[in-house]
Amino acid sequence: MMVGAYRIDAVVFDFDGTLTEPGALDFSVIKMAIGCPDHTPVLEFMAQVTDPVRRADMARELDRFEMAGAAISRPNTGAEMILARIRQLGLPIGILTRNSRASVERALENFSECTIADIDVLVTREDPVKIKPSGEGVRLAASRLNVDPAHVLMVGDFLFDIQAGRRAGALTAYLTNGRPSPKDLEAHVVVQTLAELEPFLTDGAPLPAGKLPNDFLAELLARYRITDPSVIVGPSVGEDTAAVTIGGDTVLVLKTDPITFATESIGRYAVLINANDLATAGAEAHWMLATILLPCGFSRSQVRLIFVDLHEACQSQNITLCGGHTEITDAVCRPVVTGMLTGTIARDDLIQKQRMTPGDRVLLTKGVAVEGTAIIATEFKDLLLEKGMDEQEIDACRTLQTLLSILPEARIAWDNGGVSALHDVTEGGIATALMELSLAGGRGIRILCERIPVYPRTRRMAQILGLDPLGLIGSGSLLICCRPHHARQLMADLDKANIAVTDIGEVTSADAGIEALENGQSVPWPRFDVDEITRLFA
Repeated sequence: MMVGAYRIDAVVFDFDGTLTEPGALDFSVIKMAIGCPDHTPVLEFMAQVTDPVRRADMARELDRFEMAGAAISRPNTGAEMILARIRQLGLPIGILTRNSRASVERALENFSECTIADIDVLVTREDPVKIKPSGEGVRLAASRLNVDPAHVLMVGDFLFDIQAGRRAGALTAYLTNGRPSPKDLEAHVVVQTLAELEPFLTDGAPLPAGKLPNDFLAELLARYRITDPSVIVGPSVGEDTAAVTIGGDTVLVLKTDPITFATESIGRYAVLINANDLATAGAEAHWMLATILLPCGFSRSQVRLIFVDLHEACQSQNITLCGGHTEITDAVCRPVVTGMLTGTIARDDLIQKQRMTPGDRVLLTKGVAVEGTAIIATEFKDLLLEKGMDEQEIDACRTLQTLLSILPEARIAWDNGGVSALHDVTEGGIATALMELSLAGGRGIRILCERIPVYPRTRRMAQILGLDPLGLIGSGSLLICCRPHHARQLMADLDKANIAVTDIGEVTSADAGIEALENGQSVPWPRFDVDEITRLFA
């Protein structure tokens, strides 16, 4: 079994007995037909034959047997499932076989969910390299796939497959097909069936840019339980902050978050985004630490501007910048500012999402994708102009930067008395934020999709760039859960403060999850494994 950290960038399969059921080709019959001794590999035996006529006859006989075997072959148990899973993970697929290309193509005709078009690279005995047990074939496949052999998983049911993988420096998986493993086997992974590869592939496949998938994060957090009794709110999916008691009735609320998308006004973003999350717990931010990582080539002038930005943003929010760390590093390709903010609050005033109750109204301030709209208008102005937006429209989108703080509406919500939960809309947009809120509160949420507010300029920007506003980073909007008899007054108070707010749904008694309705009809709730904005930065 594989241990330690590893990464899989491509999967290369042996063919006969691995992707196809064992036994379609009876090598003892082939050997008998061409006069090959039992304990000598066929291709190596043929290579020793000096008579070209005899060798050509052997090759034709071998081709005949292979094509006959291919015609009756069938997919191995779990083969099509694992190939589909690899495609789902976004990994390229190769086949490395001592068979002929024609026989592989013929055998794939018997697959129902896979064709030769699904195979990115096919290396056969016709290629000008030693196939197996030499590592040359694996290295050739890796080269054609444009990946490092060290990040290739070589899968096979024969010792030669494993030897070839090891000699190329690749990861190896031996498929037993229910047989005992060879004594001298040195595979990284041994499986009885192809289906057993799934967890190794999932753990080895590169993760997409953005926050960790919620299910993976939940799995990690479940492994490391907090035993410190002073921790009131610890790490969990959907929680914006942590909270610890520091004596008496005082609670210290903590938050850290990096800014990775914006480059202009990055210091201001770092302050506001972290202060927003503190606000969801009912706390004002008081102290900040900042870690600033800058790419090589940054000038003193550029660094100075970030510091000015940070200090001005902190002063505007009455936050003290207490310290941090700054360095130039080739570990980043654009500036990254990680803020860590803290504040204090009375324990009874701490807002915790577990207080959500069926019937609570779900309100959303402003519109979706406030931050994403502003960032795209700033970072991708030329692209927007090329796509047809004019300068005036783009400038209007940039002005949404002024709406990034949720503190004004959070303060109004704190005073309302009926608020059960607050959640800042950040990476992954409103679609992800609502799911996080549901998970953190342990309750279902019913959403009326037609009520979700989208700014017309955000909708236009998304349409011309092929993005979904519901999955676009959305700091600046606040999700508020409040008791139904408090909702009307809260909305009136927000309206009086000129803060747009919309009632978009309610908390239900169902298990965590989103029930989405569009004009009364049930519709799927979108899921975004990565924020829509990452597609532009990619």
